[in-house]
Amino acid sequence: MNINCLLSIATETLESGGKIDVVYTDFEKAFDKVPHKRLLRKLKAYKLHNTIIEWIKNILTDRKQRVRVNGKFSCWAKVLSWIPQGSILSPLLFIIFINDLVDICEENIKMYLFADEAKMYCHIKNVADKDKLQRGIDNFVDWTSKWQVSLNIHKC
Repeated sequence: MNINCLLSIATETLESGGKIDVVYTDFEKAFDKVPHKRLLRKLKAYKLHNTIIEWIKNILTDRKQRVRVNGKFSCWAKVLSWIPQGSILSPLLFIIFINDLVDICEENIKMYLFADEAKMYCHIKNVADKDKLQRGIDNFVDWTSKWQVSLNIHKC
């Protein structure tokens, strides 16, 4: 969600009384850290056709990498988490992976997802609203732990 849209919502919310709290998050190395098995499980949950899931699985799996430092190479290692960057498919796969994140929102909390960012906001009219937002943040942190993604604290 772009900043102008959020500004419009915030202005409208503030005019109706209370305040608005916004939490900006950014997933750390988002496209590099999506676990393949978990992504494929989510694709199955969306009931994508098996042919499409197998096609995506073939793109992601059975890849290896190694590192070169000072002209010496490490041993080859399997790549277990990664989405190819620069592909038209990459943002779509990442959004599918994080799409259920909006389900953790408490009543009156809104969340917008865009690429590797999530914005959560809440119209705060009383202490109960503040507590709901905190529970939403706690649920967000639990979700990131469960799905093995981390936040880029410097961009949050």
